[in-house]
Formats: sequence, structure tokens, C-alpha cells
Amino acid sequence: MTIRIVLAGGGHAHLAVLADWIGAPPEGTERWLVTSHRQTAYSGMLPGWIAGDYPAEALTIDLEPLARLAGARLVIADVVGLDPEQHLLDLSTGVRLGFDLLSLATGGESDVSHLAALGDRLLPVRPVLPFMARWEAFVAGRQGRTLTRVAVVGGGAAGVELALAAERSLRRQIGGTTKVILVAPRDALLAGHSEAVRRRAGDVLRARDIALHEGHAAGAPDGLMLPDGTMLACDAVIAATGSRPSDWITDTGLAVREGGFVAVGSDLRSVSHPDIFAAGDIVSRSDRRVERSGVHAVKAGPVIAANLKAALAGTPMHDYIPRRPVMGKTDRRRTSGLAAQGLDRPPLRRTLRRVRAVSLMKGVAALLQHMITRPVIANALRVSAVVGTILNAINQGSAIWTGVGIDWPRLALNYAVPFLVASYSAARICQAMEG
Repeated sequence: MTIRIVLAGGGHAHLAVLADWIGAPPEGTERWLVTSHRQTAYSGMLPGWIAGDYPAEALTIDLEPLARLAGARLVIADVVGLDPEQHLLDLSTGVRLGFDLLSLATGGESDVSHLAALGDRLLPVRPVLPFMARWEAFVAGRQGRTLTRVAVVGGGAAGVELALAAERSLRRQIGGTTKVILVAPRDALLAGHSEAVRRRAGDVLRARDIALHEGHAAGAPDGLMLPDGTMLACDAVIAATGSRPSDWITDTGLAVREGGFVAVGSDLRSVSHPDIFAAGDIVSRSDRRVERSGVHAVKAGPVIAANLKAALAGTPMHDYIPRRPVMGKTDRRRTSGLAAQGLDRPPLRRTLRRVRAVSLMKGVAALLQHMITRPVIANALRVSAVVGTILNAINQGSAIWTGVGIDWPRLALNYAVPFLVASYSAARICQAMEG
């Protein structure tokens, strides 16, 4: 019997699963990937993109070729519901997709209800791809303005890095006066990090003339209202306020923790439904507190990949044991801010390097398989016979006629090169016709 595995969500965690399937697909399975967008963006590199250190293509990944190489069927749709008892996933297209094993990594939603009054001035960081488009449009629309004011709401690592990146971006790209402010709840700037790191962050913000306002800000048509009544006029507000799970999760019957997050154990399985795994911004660990961060989603991916196979084989599960994040010194080249040293980029890069290496090997193997088929070889021999004979007649015709002074290696090469070129070209055409 064929087992159907469904990955719901095309984010950080499932990249590692796809990479694992490319290298060693689980036997006897039918594999699906359901994602809202064909492209996925790595949020850890977003500040660097804003600052101009990365092009957009450096942090966006096309899921279609990855899914194809992994032998997974790609479905572009939102997940809108789940019946874990009937093993059915409800999609925005109206389809109810059945599954035997399910991994949920659909990503969280920005909690911006208190900022809704900002209207078009509000730029939620999630989802990342729409944010990137809106930020580009905003910067383009402010060209030549005498004053541009941007606020970042959120005192976590993302908020600090985004504020520093926005300041650098506006200073480089927009003429006139630019002003960036950071708004965070009182005593919440980089909460959970060491006092030395928090002091360093404050020093960097002051050095870059980024004002820090403490308090829970509320959105207003023209900007942000602080609890003491102070009005902060803003042309745009970047919301880096953390995330919450989608509302549909609370209606599924899955065990959830405070805030509606899917409750999972150290093996990233639902504590109530062991055939469902989950990772990323929608989960809450039942055994320990884990900060929600893109790096944890990236590092959880290989654990989910291994545990999906363990579930199929009936072997023991693996545990995801996160390391405590450590923020370090400023890395202007990468993020123009306080970079999480060794956290955000290396795990994803390792995953992508593995995907590219396996993809390359599979591509070469498939190409060679086409090159050694009988029709391709027969055609290449005909081309080689004609072209090689012409080349040899041109290059050393007199030597061949007299039988004196023949350059045998060159003669052989004149036949070998057309053969290889013809067989390679024919194999590439065969690959293109396959898809």
C-alpha cells in the first residue's frame, strides 16, 4: 500500500525535508507539497536585503524544481482547515486532500490588530514576499521627498535588525531627510538576551540616530500613538511584532497551547495526533520553552525529515534539541545590524548546498542515461561520421591520402568531439521534452 505524505507549507523547515527526499526518497510513498506561493523567502536574510547587501534572488527559492526533484507533487493553495481524525487537509481551492502522514509548517501570521488603523502605511513583515514588494514600492514612491519617516514596531532581534537596515536603506536610496524610530514594549528590547548585548544594541541604535520609544504603540491614520498620548508621525510602519498561528488551527481538534500554538514534543510530533508533525512559528513545545525564530525552523527540518522516515519504518524518533541563540557583534556586510552570529544563514546555506549538490548529481545521471540510449548513440555516430570526416579532410587531407604524417590523436578527436556534442545536445532535448 502506498503511503501519502503531505508537507503543508513551503517554508524553512520543509526545505530540509525536500532535500532529504531528493537524496533518498522514502520507498512506497506518494509525496505532496502544499504551499501558498511557488516562491519562498528566507526571513533571516530580510534585513540584509532591505539594506542592499543581498539581491532578492539571494533569499528567494523556487519550490517547483525542488518538489520535482524530490518526487513531490506541488499544489499552490492555502491551508484553511484540518480534520486530523479523518486525515483530511482542507485547501483554499475547495479540495480536501487526504494524508497518512502530515507535516505542518505553514508559518505564523503577524499580530497587527492593534496597528490596523494605519491602513496602507502598515507593512507587516509576514508574509515575507508581499512585504518585499510593498517595501520596494514604498522606497520608489519616496524618491525626492524632503522628509521620510519610518517606524519599526517590535523589540526583538528582528525589530532591531530591521530598524538598522531600514535606516541604511533610506539613507542610501532616498534624498532629503530620513528618520527611523524603533518602538518596543517597556524593558522588552532584546528580551532574553544578555545585558551586554542589550547595551550594545542601544549604543548602535544611538550611533545611527535611531530613536527608541518604549511602550505598546497603537496605530493611527497618520502614525503611532504611544500610551502617554505621544503621536509619532510615520510614512510607513514595519510590523515585526512576532507571530500567531492561523485561526483555523484552533478548530482542528489538535492539542494546542496558550495562544493557539500546536503542542508538540521534542520529536516535533503533535502530542495528541502522532501521525502529524509540526514546526516553525505555529508550534509550542510541551517540554521546554523555545523562542520562535527562523533558525529553529531551519534546524528542525532535518529532524522532521528523519522522523517521517522513522514513522514509516517504526523505528525510534529523533529529538530536536535547540541551542540557545547568542547575538553578537555588528555585521554590516550581512545585515547592517546586530547579526545572530552563526544562526540564521549557515543552516539554510547547508541545506541549499545539499539540495544543489544532489540536484546536480541527479541531473548529470539523468543526462548520462539519455546519452547512452540507442537512438541518441545512433544519431551521434552519424553526426560524428559526417562532421569528423569533413574536419579531417580539411585539416590533414593530404597526410591521410598519402598515409604519411597522420596526426592520429587529432584524427580521433575530430570524430570524438562531434559525437559528444551531438549526444549531449540530443540528451538535453530529451530532458526538455520530459518536463
